[in-house]
Amino acid sequence: MNRIIMNENWKQTIKIGKHVLGKDKPVFIIAEAGVNHNGKINLAKKLVDAALDANADAVKFQTYITSKLVSKNLAPQMYKMLQKYELDDNDFAELRDYSKSNGIIFSSTPFDIKSCDLLEKLSVPFYKLGSGDLENIPLIIHTSKKKKPVLISTGMSTNQEITQALHSILPYNDTIILMHCTSLYPTNFDEANLNAIPAMKVRFGLLVGYSDHTLGYEASLAAVSLGACVVEKHLTLDNKMQGPDHKASLDPQAFKKMVSSIRNIEKSFGSDIKKVLPREKNTKKIARRSIVAVHDIPKGKVIDESDIDILRPYGGIAPKYFNNVLGKKSKTAIKSGSFVSWKMLL
Repeated sequence: MNRIIMNENWKQTIKIGKHVLGKDKPVFIIAEAGVNHNGKINLAKKLVDAALDANADAVKFQTYITSKLVSKNLAPQMYKMLQKYELDDNDFAELRDYSKSNGIIFSSTPFDIKSCDLLEKLSVPFYKLGSGDLENIPLIIHTSKKKKPVLISTGMSTNQEITQALHSILPYNDTIILMHCTSLYPTNFDEANLNAIPAMKVRFGLLVGYSDHTLGYEASLAAVSLGACVVEKHLTLDNKMQGPDHKASLDPQAFKKMVSSIRNIEKSFGSDIKKVLPREKNTKKIARRSIVAVHDIPKGKVIDESDIDILRPYGGIAPKYFNNVLGKKSKTAIKSGSFVSWKMLL
């Protein structure tokens, strides 16, 4: 597969706070609080607490001005809903301070230029742009000019649309992570299309993460195994709460289990070198076989198949030399049930 964007300057390791993202680096796990605070700052702080308790690396919200996001005339119901969940500048400053004081990275998705500038004033260490803005080139360029890592969701998109977005970024920013995503809430498993993750890495030549909207977290675990360097998953305090994203979110207990599972998967990757591990050595002695005398073999006997067998444990001549042993003479008498060793043979 040929790369569509030929740019050798895309960063292959990206730093966010103390975290380094890239190949063979720990997965950066984002608890997407989004608008699951339902417009209430106290619930937003509880989401920060839940993300921290789950050992997420970052907690992320959504920053927007409703009138800059939705036409009140063309989509009045959507306008009303989003306005209900809108937080103001002071709320986000408070959330930033609260997150910082508790030792978790705070960020948010800006949906307009003014919101992006607010987040810059709050010194967010990275930006995330939603799938709905993949063609919003003015916002993409404005965000890219902040010279901070930008995660770009790619739901509802084609390779051509992704290419166009990346071309707009090229002059301004080289710390870009594409987020594979299916923009369905929830996403069915047969709609997750996780094989796009390694394909996107090859096609575009940059880091790829996964924004998961499936129920549960199996897809996130699979994405990690396919090379995703970031996992973003919605977090809710309770799946039964009213709101657009609660159903496709994980509650605090499930989110914590997902984080733990991802860390275990990372440990399981190991290296690409196949070798006998120290703890395998004892198992090898028990499970591997050796050539063993099945009855007493007198001195000078020409060994044939009736004299020996391949049995556990490991300790004598390895079975791969079975045919080499056949036809040799016994140098000494060999007792039944004994390992056959080379020093016993002529």
